[in-house]
Amino acid sequence: MTTAVSEMLVVENLNVYYDAIHALKDVSFSVGEGEIVTLIGANGAGKTTILHTISGLLRLKSGQIRFMGREIAREEAHNILKMGLAQVPEGRRIFQRMTVQENLDMGAYARHKRAELASDFERVFTSFPRLKERRKQIAGTLSGGEQQMLSMSRALMSRPKLLMMDEPSMGLSPILVQEIFSIIRTINSSGTTILLVEQNASMALSIANRAYVLETGKVVLQGEARQLLGDEEIKKAYLGR
Repeated sequence: MTTAVSEMLVVENLNVYYDAIHALKDVSFSVGEGEIVTLIGANGAGKTTILHTISGLLRLKSGQIRFMGREIAREEAHNILKMGLAQVPEGRRIFQRMTVQENLDMGAYARHKRAELASDFERVFTSFPRLKERRKQIAGTLSGGEQQMLSMSRALMSRPKLLMMDEPSMGLSPILVQEIFSIIRTINSSGTTILLVEQNASMALSIANRAYVLETGKVVLQGEARQLLGDEEIKKAYLGR
């Protein structure tokens, strides 16, 4: 895979093991600046493992991960965050006993220019007005949809160049799923590149530029999201049609 100037993230021949289990097998893909790229596949396909490896939470056996032209495969997680690569984890993982405001403060902990935070809070609250109303509320008392919004907002407080999102629609009602995906579009149109892992393949493909399909730790199909959305095999395997 050759690296074009516009490619923000390049993953090449990624191999990751859980003890004796070969979880990722020569996985390669790229994310161009300004894109929404989605990874789709069944549970256990390796999607979350990819995100954890990119963000420094898991160590690879072999392969390369380049972000903004820099090799990051063996960087510590906090350094990767400072470079501008943030992750919204599966299951939200908010700080349940802290307030909304305190959770957002935690998202900005790596920021050095504290004077810029006021405008960042305003930007977040513009995208998520419900969080502004609940900024003093204990995060654990928020609804599931509000907790997902908080998890996304907390990651945005680090001012990421690339935002990785792991199953943002999990456990949400269909109406809230539509709202979350609309917000993802808005985040992207505001200049943040997005790598999206999502079980809801139909919704993911409807907003993505490109997609990669994973099965048992391998990329088995890739292409323009619209083309894959119309692919009969994809419909049968992932879209329930």
